[in-house]
Formats: sequence, C-alpha cells, structure tokens
Amino acid sequence: MESLPLVLSVFLMGLLPLSVVPTPSPSAVASLSVVAPAIIGTQEFPGQRLARSLSASGVVIVDLQSGQELFARYADTRRSVGSLTKLMTAVIIAESHEMDEVVTVPKGIEKTDGSTMRLPPGSHFTVGDLLSALLIPSANDAAETLARYHSGSREAFVKEMNERAAMLGLRNSSFANPSGLDDTVQWSTPRDIAWLASYALRNPELRSRMSTAHATIKSAEGDIFTLEHTHALLGKDSMVIAGKTGTTIAAKQCLFSLVTEHGREYVVVLLGSRERYADMRAVLRILVTLFA
Repeated sequence: MESLPLVLSVFLMGLLPLSVVPTPSPSAVASLSVVAPAIIGTQEFPGQRLARSLSASGVVIVDLQSGQELFARYADTRRSVGSLTKLMTAVIIAESHEMDEVVTVPKGIEKTDGSTMRLPPGSHFTVGDLLSALLIPSANDAAETLARYHSGSREAFVKEMNERAAMLGLRNSSFANPSGLDDTVQWSTPRDIAWLASYALRNPELRSRMSTAHATIKSAEGDIFTLEHTHALLGKDSMVIAGKTGTTIAAKQCLFSLVTEHGREYVVVLLGSRERYADMRAVLRILVTLFA
C-alpha cells in the first residue's frame, strides 16, 4: 500500500486516462514517462518575495502538466477549506452519473445553511445542471441534493467522500459534509487541495464548469436560475481560466485558480487568506515576471 500515493500521482497529473484505474505493478510504474518540468526562463521562482506579499497562511503553486511544485507555504498544515470541499463532491458525482440524469430536489432542502440557490423542493434538474450550481455559484443546496441523490443520505455520502480521499492519497483531508460548512472533523491542506483540483481538472465536465463565468439552468418545471461564478478574476483576467472559491468563518477566504502563462498551466491554492484576490494578483505578477 505504500506505493499507492506514487501510483495515484501518475493518474492525478494525467499520465494515464481516468477511465481505467488498474493497480499497476512496481515495474509498470517504473516504466512510465513523466512530463517535463516547467522551464521558467533562467530564474529561480522568487519564493521569499512572494511570501512577503501574501496574506494567505497556506499556499501551493503547482505546474499542472508536470506536477512540479513551484512554491509552498505550510502546505501540509490542516485547516478548514470552505467550499473547496465541493471539489470532492463534484468528483464523486461526475464519475458516477450521466449529466442528463434527472434528480428530484428533496424535501427539507430549504433548511440548508450557507449560500444556496433556493432550489424548490420537489422540482427536477439534471445532474449536469446541479453540478453547474455546485461549481459556479457554489450552491450548498445543490451539494446536498446531489449527495442525497447519489448515496441516499448525507452520512452515506460523507463516508464515500472520505473513502475516495483515501483512494486518491489525500492523507491530510477529512470530510464531514458535502458543501464545506465548518466542522471540527472537516479539514484539508493546500497540498491535498492542489492534488484534488488537479485530478478534478482531468474531467471535462468539471473543468468546463469551473471555467464558466456565467450560465443559466432550468428545472423541468420551467424555473430558470442565473449562475454567476464566485471567482472574481475568472473572465476578468485572461490568465485565470478556471477556479473555485471557499469562504467560512473558520476557513477565512480560500481560492483555487487554474492559471495559464507561456503555454503552461498552474494550479494555485490559497487558504486562510484575508485578501484572496490581492494574493492572487501577486501570484500572477510573479508568473508574468518569470516569463518576461
């Protein structure tokens, strides 16, 4: 079992297709080729300069293609991550269901805490539309609806979330609900979230939704909902091409961003930030400077 994180890292970075997840032998793993690391001009990544400009207490920047970690600050410190939790919810749903499956919004969903879409109980939406509500405006009632649809109850879904985390080698993650509400037994780390985000981005259905700034969904009953992405830089900064936000009292401001620069893609995770967009702009300035 000790080789599992190495094996899974191969899948997370996209070296093998997601549709086939065998248990390879050690010799098979050893024979796999690895994508070349990012070449950032002739400069070293200016970690100290970046660290001084960030309010986020936990940070990871990873080259998506190679898995090369460019910068890390308290990358393995456990903390609340808010709605970045929804990345795990989305992975489970996208890998288990067709996008055109019809879901009934359960009774009592109006009692869901936090940010919601106010989905009408008894109404019907496709899995794809609920995933859009989950990942674009970060609707907690969409998370709860999908969790109950998939597993029958929140408790059963949470059990699967933790089992999936173990399968993905996320050793510093624990889940207590599908939406990201604060809980004493719900936490993750910058490094785990970066791995989870990298894995989620390999799924076209998830990547497309995390890249969509505006959308609409419609119930079978005819109710129309307008969706606005919670990531303020998506669609406004050409370098930010996908992302997900998270905000709670315990988590403070959290942000996952997929950034493109000079033909490379980078996963940036900011946890425990006081000014996540100021932090993100500082990261973008560093990346631009490196390729200047």
